[in-house]
Amino acid sequence: MGNSTTVQSVDRAIAILEILARDGAARVTDLAAELEVHKSTAFRLLAALEQGGLVEQSGERGRYRLGFGVVRLAGAATAQLDLSGQSRPVCLRLAEEIGETVNIAVPRGGDTVNISQVRGPAAISGHNWVGQRTPSHATSSGKVLLAFGALKPAADLERYTPHTITTPEGLGLAEIRERGWAATVEELEMGLNAVAAPVRGADGSVVAAVSASGPSYRLTPERLPEVGAALVAGAREISRRIGYYG
Repeated sequence: MGNSTTVQSVDRAIAILEILARDGAARVTDLAAELEVHKSTAFRLLAALEQGGLVEQSGERGRYRLGFGVVRLAGAATAQLDLSGQSRPVCLRLAEEIGETVNIAVPRGGDTVNISQVRGPAAISGHNWVGQRTPSHATSSGKVLLAFGALKPAADLERYTPHTITTPEGLGLAEIRERGWAATVEELEMGLNAVAAPVRGADGSVVAAVSASGPSYRLTPERLPEVGAALVAGAREISRRIGYYG
């Protein structure tokens, strides 16, 4: 299937979802007529959407409506937007207090993805981590997500620096759970240290991590417990702001 055909199919699938959102339910023949395509084409698109849980057949034979998968996707998008927005004031305060760049990261596949960032007053790097995937075993946020079960460790842990931990047992996940925060010391990049703490969703599960990162000469190993305590308090506040009251 060529690129133009693929794009056309995606456009038509989106149009079907929009029609069902507008009308509540529709027959294959009605959808085909509105899209100006053959009935078999509309049926093929509906079958693909149904397989993904985005549409389902209603009680009336031959009529389709939006499926639960749409609700799941909408809920995930809303939760991420809510997390980013609700964490912002806390991250601003933490960046000012700690003096370093503060990020919010969430699990995606086997990695972590940063969804927001606030630079501290002492930050000297203009690096933007937002939208970037980072390896879970070599980042403080990733270690937090691994320790609290939001991620599973990969079979092969890639080495990024001489300090990268490449064995699951070496990550110290039990210790992270016990003290409530994780740290990396030049494990992703030489000269870069970081600390992170877990953010919990309304059901109590860990859904994200808040981290502070900075140059190793300033965010020294001696400072890590102090910064860890500040992030634990900040993570607790973010958790409350998104509905966790444990």
